[in-house]
Amino acid sequence: MMLYVKEIILQLFFAHMPLVMFNLFYRDRTQNYSPKFIIATSMICLFLSMTFGISTVPGYTYDIRYIIIFFGLIFGGLQIGLILLAEFILYRLYLGGDGTFIALLITLVTFPVSLVLYRIYQRTSRKLPVIIAAGLFFSAIPIAMVYLYNPQSVLNHLFFHLFVIPAQNSIGCWLLITFFKKAVADKELYINYAQQQRVRAISHVAASLVHEVRNPLTAVKGFLTLIKEGAADREKTARYIDICMSEIGRTEYILSEYLAISKPIADREMPTNLQELLEITRDVMNPFANMHNVEMEIEYPADTEPLWIMANPDKMKQVLVNFIKNAVEACAEAPLRQGKVILKLQTAAEKVVLSIKDNGIGMTEEQTRRLGSVYFSTKSGGTGLGLTFSYQAILSLGGTVSVSSEPGEGTEFTISLPLYAMRDLEAAQ
Repeated sequence: MMLYVKEIILQLFFAHMPLVMFNLFYRDRTQNYSPKFIIATSMICLFLSMTFGISTVPGYTYDIRYIIIFFGLIFGGLQIGLILLAEFILYRLYLGGDGTFIALLITLVTFPVSLVLYRIYQRTSRKLPVIIAAGLFFSAIPIAMVYLYNPQSVLNHLFFHLFVIPAQNSIGCWLLITFFKKAVADKELYINYAQQQRVRAISHVAASLVHEVRNPLTAVKGFLTLIKEGAADREKTARYIDICMSEIGRTEYILSEYLAISKPIADREMPTNLQELLEITRDVMNPFANMHNVEMEIEYPADTEPLWIMANPDKMKQVLVNFIKNAVEACAEAPLRQGKVILKLQTAAEKVVLSIKDNGIGMTEEQTRRLGSVYFSTKSGGTGLGLTFSYQAILSLGGTVSVSSEPGEGTEFTISLPLYAMRDLEAAQ
């Protein structure tokens, strides 16, 4: 008995292989296993099981071949079962030995039994008895036929044939099918949950979008009605048209932001000098900051070299504009003190770290938790899409965003992005 413990444990390990590979390849995917996966894992498992089978008599090996074929039938259907059967026959002929003929003969009996058990398994709600019965059948049939062909080989290892092999096959069959079925069911639950979350998010965005678009359209409809009725003079009509154009522009802006987060286009990323891009963005945003009486400063480490990242420059510039614009507007809502926005750039552990700090009105803990969510904004007229777009853009670059804020004190956003080393830049050139 102890002589075969290592081989038995190894066979039971092979019985776990499809489960391990399923969790490895499908862990982070919103899809379940495919027939190709069942074919590949079953063929590998069958090959290893037969290669490292248990041999009591030279030429005669015991493994979990029939269990693997049964597994292929259950989760892949008849076609995969036949592929595994063909693999077994070809590999057994290649291995050769005195037991080749009896092994092929046993397979001609066990495969039809596997088909019957497969049909029963598909139709019954009580799966466990079928699994245990399969393990016992796949033990009894080979042992009985080996006994008829070579009785002495069975009698010399009676305990092994009557207890060890049935236990190995029953436990192996139970482990392989039950645990894999549980993993598949859990994956289905995860996929359903992910789909429900997606539908919920789409419903939320759609409802918010309708609300945001309806307001300017209502205003446009009202002013067009006044113009149609001729209730206004030429000067008022011109003003009404200007208001309509402004509201239409706002509607276009809302729709463009919605499209930016719902259907992000593929970006052409390139080495980008973040320091230079930050200075350009600061110059672009200076008039907006001056209009709100807010100062902007940029801080760099002493004697720093250009800091490169791999990004789309236009998209990254829009990200910086969104964060700086929010910081300036937060300062503008705190009129009792001079508004100030500090842009600080530094490096840390192969990362470029940009902090955007303001002394504005700040946010509560609940508000900071919801930042980046679709259609959440701390501003009365905001859509929240700007920060959602910015968060998605940074995450797509392998970066992170963190925020710390105190109501009445200000807010600091910290953006961390992978540093694109100069040697990588030179190699790319």
